[in-house]
Amino acid sequence: MGNSIIINADIEKGKINKNIYGHFAEHLGRCIYEGIWVGEDSAIPNTKGIRNDVLQALKNLNIPVLRWPGGCFADEYHWKDGVGPRENRKRMVNTHWGGVVENNHFGTHEFMLLCELLECEPYICGNVGSGTVQEMSEWVEYMTFDGESPMANWRSENGREEPWKLTYFGVGNENWGCGGNMRPEYYADLYRQFQTYVRNYGDNKIYKIAGGANVDDYNWTEVLMRTAGRFMDGLSLHYYTIPGDFWLGKGSATDFTEDEWFTTMKKALHMDELVTKHGTIMDKYDPEKRVGMIVDEWGTWFDVEPGTNPGFLYQQNTIRDALVASITLNIFNNHCDRVQMANIAQTVNVLQAMVLTEGENMILTPTYHVFDMYKVHQDAACLTVEAATSTFKGKEEEIPSVHLSASKNTKGEVNITLCNVSNQDSAPVTIELRGLLDKNVTQVRGKILTSENMNDRNTFEDPNAVEPAVFEGLNVNENELSFEIPPMSVLLITAS
Repeated sequence: MGNSIIINADIEKGKINKNIYGHFAEHLGRCIYEGIWVGEDSAIPNTKGIRNDVLQALKNLNIPVLRWPGGCFADEYHWKDGVGPRENRKRMVNTHWGGVVENNHFGTHEFMLLCELLECEPYICGNVGSGTVQEMSEWVEYMTFDGESPMANWRSENGREEPWKLTYFGVGNENWGCGGNMRPEYYADLYRQFQTYVRNYGDNKIYKIAGGANVDDYNWTEVLMRTAGRFMDGLSLHYYTIPGDFWLGKGSATDFTEDEWFTTMKKALHMDELVTKHGTIMDKYDPEKRVGMIVDEWGTWFDVEPGTNPGFLYQQNTIRDALVASITLNIFNNHCDRVQMANIAQTVNVLQAMVLTEGENMILTPTYHVFDMYKVHQDAACLTVEAATSTFKGKEEEIPSVHLSASKNTKGEVNITLCNVSNQDSAPVTIELRGLLDKNVTQVRGKILTSENMNDRNTFEDPNAVEPAVFEGLNVNENELSFEIPPMSVLLITAS
């Protein structure tokens, strides 16, 4: 069976918030230290301690927003330990991630510098689990107050006269688990209390994000929306694509079977059900969709690479990860009415990373290339899609083999991102573009990310094994495109 798709270029579903293409950097393993921060005295080329190669690679992605300092780390992070002269900063044990010593050399000033260099918005997650209302309130004051106050004066003493612009602030993280093992009723009340003191100073307006559900805990969403919905601007959701069992063995990032490939694709597609069902509960209390769904942790989670610290969550990144990224970003695009931000976990050296580093060397992952291809959707208009697709069969069930989203930019160009999730069969595709101003397609180009083997990846020995190439197989007939997408492929088509 072929794949017949209709895209209506004149029927827009809404704007794809660029923040859907956000990222997440936690004090975990080698994400911050070695991955982003090497210190000003490092032999690795850096800008005020931030390594230049990673900075340039991330800047190329047009990262819109970056979440920090966690994650589980956020609810044991005390921000005052991370400001002032670095040699005087308190050393602490990172109890969640490997039991290593955290020297706090990368703190608020360093993170805000990173965001300025990336030209992205900071998204800071505050400490509810082990912190206080006063601590959180003073952090916001330290960052955003323009005038005479104890925290603003301290900021000035530490080298920053002007306040920073801060839009996104999370009130706690995973408070159902590592952030305090709370019941939703208890966290909802705590959220109401803490957010009261996350103040808007001057013209700085903070978008307050409540800690939302773990996977399919729909009761958590129900309680939070009913009890605290009017006090929040966003509600988070966390979901990781794990082919195995979280506690007994998630599966290898590189050495996996065809059955594990199928399971991974199926579990990636589950994100659509989660967004739909949580969104339906949110609609009940917020029919105007004022509160955004913030999927601020998502991505693949496999067993760590052999020989690495199990608390560092370092995993390799194959063409399988690229397919998960493609599926997930398509889902977020298609739910642009409710999903207003997403943050893949994580940016460097942790879980489904954009880049991996080893000393002074850096490689780009297949997931990086998907984000690079998909950045055309940022702030574009999501288009309606009708699709009749073939299926990819597992041992006992089947899933759609082709998955896609489409948008139109301000130039009138239509960008279509689609993937073939089958690791076995190519997929013939026909796309009818309706509603173009000129009726027919006059220009079309394509870029493809694909591989011959399902565990292909970029390594420090072979850094360009998986990278995008020009797609030559596009046939155009008036307003119809036809082509064959190879197995295990992500394709970007731009038509006008």
